[in-house]
Amino acid sequence: MSSAPRQGLPHVDPSTPDVLVLPGPVTKDDVPRLCEAVRARLQDTTARVVVCDVRDLGPPGLTTVDALARMQLAARRAGGRLRLRAPDPALRALLALVALPFELERQPEQREPPLRVEEAVKPRDPPL
Repeated sequence: MSSAPRQGLPHVDPSTPDVLVLPGPVTKDDVPRLCEAVRARLQDTTARVVVCDVRDLGPPGLTTVDALARMQLAARRAGGRLRLRAPDPALRALLALVALPFELERQPEQREPPLRVEEAVKPRDPPL
């Protein structure tokens, strides 16, 4: 596969992780197709990571956990990894509950709010 840009198409760096978006709830029938999509993305690029965007999955269930576990296994068998993007807190909790470790895409750091300026008080100043 050539990474040279073709006429009229944007250049895609084959070493950049590919993104697989999972829209809506996942069913058991979706699992083989999703696993094949993970394998294909790892075979078609030099990237060793497939980013799985799970923000639109909705409420997670065991079918979702099963699908993600099988996709992760497919990625490992293809010599790569699966990384989750934007998992819902409920999905993260469910994955932790069933002890499935997933690599999460790093989120921008949340900064602490700026501290208020504190005025220096001299020992002889009367209290306010």
